[in-house]
Amino acid sequence: MYRYEYETVSCDFRGWGLGSGNVYRIEDYRSVIDKRAADGWRYVGFIPAKQRGTGHIQQMDLIFEKEA
Repeated sequence: MYRYEYETVSCDFRGWGLGSGNVYRIEDYRSVIDKRAADGWRYVGFIPAKQRGTGHIQQMDLIFEKEA
């Protein structure tokens, strides 16, 4: 049996990319994953928690699991 926890990170609008539309920056997700891994959690994926009508993700929940 596994136990799951979720951590929300934001994707912020940073401006326009040349020829590529909007540019978004994701919060420092790497440090979140590294910190959880050091505590024995395993990263298993993400779920878009808040999404614009254009399909751009504004917030996502990172999913972590640990054996109970």
